[in-house]
Amino acid sequence: MAQLVRTLIDGYRDIMNNKSDPRVNDWPLMSSPFPTLAICLSYAYFVKVLGPRIMDNRKPMNLRGVLIVYNFLQVIFSAWIFYESLAAGWLFHYSYRCQPVDYSNSPRALRMARGCWWYYVSKFTELFDTIFFVLRKKNDHISTLHVIHHGIMPMSVWFGVKFTPGGHSTFFGMLNTFVHIIMYAYYLFAALGPRFQKYLWWKKYLTLLQMVQFVLVMIHAFQLLFIDCNYPKAFVWWIGLHAVMFYFLFSDFYKQAYKKKAQRRQAAIEEAETLKQQNQQQKQNGHSGSNGSAFYQQHEAPPTSYTTEPRHRAFVNGTTK
Repeated sequence: MAQLVRTLIDGYRDIMNNKSDPRVNDWPLMSSPFPTLAICLSYAYFVKVLGPRIMDNRKPMNLRGVLIVYNFLQVIFSAWIFYESLAAGWLFHYSYRCQPVDYSNSPRALRMARGCWWYYVSKFTELFDTIFFVLRKKNDHISTLHVIHHGIMPMSVWFGVKFTPGGHSTFFGMLNTFVHIIMYAYYLFAALGPRFQKYLWWKKYLTLLQMVQFVLVMIHAFQLLFIDCNYPKAFVWWIGLHAVMFYFLFSDFYKQAYKKKAQRRQAAIEEAETLKQQNQQQKQNGHSGSNGSAFYQQHEAPPTSYTTEPRHRAFVNGTTK
């Protein structure tokens, strides 16, 4: 047992020290995966357990001003990272079919590596989305999809920065920051108040855009399984399977949030229309029954009043007792 533990420790050290990119070893949070893992686990515990418990007997916080500033800064941050990914490679210099990692200290390679690290940092700033939900007591917004998506991403991106800060897999970061520009712009308009609600008709298309993003990432990543490219196959599977998982999570969310809601709305409309037709039919039958044959029909005189009790009904003629 002791030998197995020693073997695992030696293997871990070999991977961290000899297989990783030495350029990023001294960057903040890059020396070990455990700080990032601790942050991810703390996030999940807070938003699902501790936070709702703290807010249970408190009023929801009014964070409108905070949300406006936060979403505005997220738009700017995402736009800057998107620009860096284009300028450092994806606009003119990178191949969309095969792009190995440049581990040199050239200005362009270091620029892309730094962009990857800032993208990693952005995964932490996105955790505030859920924290704000907790503080505003919007616990119904904290879905399994939301927690999984935000909780996994910092750890996932850490491995990318540690071992492949550049090259083929940065296509995902480039697409993702573009989507986040649009997403946080939507949140910004929503935070500005009711007068901007008319500009938010495109909410459901954000989810569709996310799904399209993951399909593109799948195609882009898995193509390396069929061509010869000097890029680690482990990260092809890592990125590709993440895209598959998130696609199905977002697809399920889309069905639950929009398609089933539309079906329920249509069913309610059809039910209301059926009731309306039945009421009209009853009125028509009532009118036709009162013509001609009404003279020959005899009815008992109804009681002048009645009282209703939970277990019986008592009719009282003349006066109520």
